[in-house]
Amino acid sequence: MDLLTVLLSDVAWANAGGALGAGLAAIGAGIGIGQIGKGAVESIARQPEAANDIRANMILTAAFVEGVALFAVIAGILAMFV
Repeated sequence: MDLLTVLLSDVAWANAGGALGAGLAAIGAGIGIGQIGKGAVESIARQPEAANDIRANMILTAAFVEGVALFAVIAGILAMFV
């Protein structure tokens, strides 16, 4: 089996796609959670009396984003190894 056949095999493409998908999911989640935190800090700066409500909503939303990102990373890893 020559090198070109190995590079163009379906397994190599699945590994590359899975790794790319898992990486993009992790990067996207990091950016999303950063934006959530930024918005919460700005909101608390505008309305300090609502800090507890804003903080609770921020934590809940960040948990949802992290949960979806975890599913995406697991799907990417499964694409590489299954």
